[in-house]
Amino acid sequence: MSRPVTLFTGQWADIPLETLLPKVQGFGYDGVELACWGDHFDVTKADQSYCDAKRSLLKSKGLQCHAISAHLVGQAVCDNIDARHQQILPPHVWGDGDPEGVRQRAAAEIIRTAEAAKRFGVGVVNGFTGSSIWHLCYSFPPVLPGQIDAGYKDFANRWIPILDAFQKLGIRFALEVHPTEIAFDISSAERALEAVNGHPAFGFNYDPSHFGYQGVDYIGFIRKFHDRIFHVHMKDVAWNLGSSAGVFGGHVDFHRPERYWDFKSVGRGNINFEKVIRALNEIGYSGPLSVEWEDGGMDREHGAAESCANVRRLDFPSSRIVFDEQFSQ
Repeated sequence: MSRPVTLFTGQWADIPLETLLPKVQGFGYDGVELACWGDHFDVTKADQSYCDAKRSLLKSKGLQCHAISAHLVGQAVCDNIDARHQQILPPHVWGDGDPEGVRQRAAAEIIRTAEAAKRFGVGVVNGFTGSSIWHLCYSFPPVLPGQIDAGYKDFANRWIPILDAFQKLGIRFALEVHPTEIAFDISSAERALEAVNGHPAFGFNYDPSHFGYQGVDYIGFIRKFHDRIFHVHMKDVAWNLGSSAGVFGGHVDFHRPERYWDFKSVGRGNINFEKVIRALNEIGYSGPLSVEWEDGGMDREHGAAESCANVRRLDFPSSRIVFDEQFSQ
């Protein structure tokens, strides 16, 4: 059986869900991965009747939902909070903007998100964690002894109680490994997993686009964390584009010709999705393939429909036979 193909609604939060869903159906998707912003999934309103109504709305459009996503609030749990966070956080999480208060309210909101996920009937919450040490990524002035260890300890102290709550609810948290997070490549993901003592509720939302332009082995990640991939984003990226703004971006906006890398519609970048699918087959991943569509040079409705078709073309089931067994018959 082929995996369900869904659309992450985070980049479509400006469109009311009732308006968006017929479009998603028309693009050819099996369902959606609902973002916890806009009106797509409001954690503050998500009592049982709200969740039942969302399910009924999806069912009426012939659409599924396997995960909800709380990237924006999750970012604030471990981050060094500043004025940028106000634009991405709900007012009740931002509050008076006191950094520690924001972090604590964000942590409480992530737990409420897990409770809402259970009522809604999904087993995975995708998101970010934030990081108190991302600013130390390029280590000059030289990082002091213990600074990185302290960052992972801070992550563990803040997230283990959240993960314990997830575990009690039967919900898993899938970190999208991504620059600015506590895990942004294979090495940092390994260290993050160690920091939470291999907590069973902690795993990853696999997105190859965040590895490719960094030079990270995005197929190796699948094999390394084969039992921790709880969800998959299908997003493409191209690199070796411009030569003025390098891997760090040069403070240049996306979709500018001088950038070394830029996100692309699925099938139009450098990610080898056939290798991705084969590796996912190897590890027995049967969950959704969720398109996170980002391409600053393409109409998003065209891109969403094209990406759905490309993912369906790329996906295939693994073999149930050894092809040369028949030679001995």
